[in-house]
Amino acid sequence: MKCTSRTAGCVKHGLKIGLLVIAGIAAVTWIVMYLWNALLPDLFIGVSPIGYWQALGVLILSRILFGGLRGGHHRWHDRHAHWEKLSAEEREQLRGRFHSRWHRCCDTSASTDDKKGNGDSPAA
Repeated sequence: MKCTSRTAGCVKHGLKIGLLVIAGIAAVTWIVMYLWNALLPDLFIGVSPIGYWQALGVLILSRILFGGLRGGHHRWHDRHAHWEKLSAEEREQLRGRFHSRWHRCCDTSASTDDKKGNGDSPAA
């Protein structure tokens, strides 16, 4: 039986993104380990090869030291400031653009409309 629920689609989409993120982090960790082991022991005396988990630790440490722990806060702050400067019409236009782009996932009202098959809003 095939599930046509929008919620099930959102869960599948979220799992796919989560798996891609995990695979990406694993690939970058492997690349760091490979490059470290290929370059540093030959270039510097006393540097030994590292394992996978040590390479992941190097990545986390470099993020803390060079990227900070704030994440993307400053970008969201700038976007919020931009949002506050928009007029009501511009905000509605932007909401419409986001809705047309993202309405397929996690929109319970769209799933009830699709079940009716007409795409119109439900009658009150």
